[in-house]
Amino acid sequence: MSIHSKTSLHRYLLLAPLPIPKFIHKNTHIHGLLQDQLIHQVLNWILTPLKTVATVGVMMSNLAGNLQYCYTPLASWIADTLEECLLVATSPKASPITTASSKDFGDLFHHPPHTSSVTLSAIQHTCTEQNPFNYKNFIKVIRALHLNGVIEPIWKGWPLSEPSNFITPEPLHHFHRFSWDHDTRWCIVATGAAKFDYQFLLLQTLVRYHAFEDGVSKLKQVTGHDHHAIQHYIISIIAGSIP
Repeated sequence: MSIHSKTSLHRYLLLAPLPIPKFIHKNTHIHGLLQDQLIHQVLNWILTPLKTVATVGVMMSNLAGNLQYCYTPLASWIADTLEECLLVATSPKASPITTASSKDFGDLFHHPPHTSSVTLSAIQHTCTEQNPFNYKNFIKVIRALHLNGVIEPIWKGWPLSEPSNFITPEPLHHFHRFSWDHDTRWCIVATGAAKFDYQFLLLQTLVRYHAFEDGVSKLKQVTGHDHHAIQHYIISIIAGSIP
């Protein structure tokens, strides 16, 4: 990872720095509202050329040297859950890819995708009902509709770009951290913390994998590498303990 992060290798290219604003309003909820709106305004300004190319196309040469029209729809955006909600313009208490809210999480109903038309319709309804610049009252309205207060989302007017499609799972949080927060915790409860830790003590650690000599039930500072290693051990740990 240290090699991948070296700027001299140009593995990651900085497109533009994002502002870190400070607001003087006393209400911290209004700070969050204004910050979310500012982020979308800045991203919209930065990515306007890509939105234009997605609409009219641009002539580019392919690997064979032939010219062809290319288009740039927003195909994938990798982010953690909070950043996904920011991009889709929903509140953290709502799913960024489905119409489910926090009250619906865990139910068996297959909620429809959270399309751009659904979000834009809710934003239009909110702006009609309340003046967006009357921040105190505007916040009350957007909370009821599970919005974050962004009026002009970055993906608005970006052809062939649907939030429910371009939001891509991020492995560190959506796979490894999810497994640690839910699967591993369930296994600890099912087998018992003492037995679970003892099983880790008996394991013969593979090369390049982390050894957990004191178990994992009381770990506090856990990295993504640890999550990944525990996922490799978990099946053998619970074998015979859980029917």
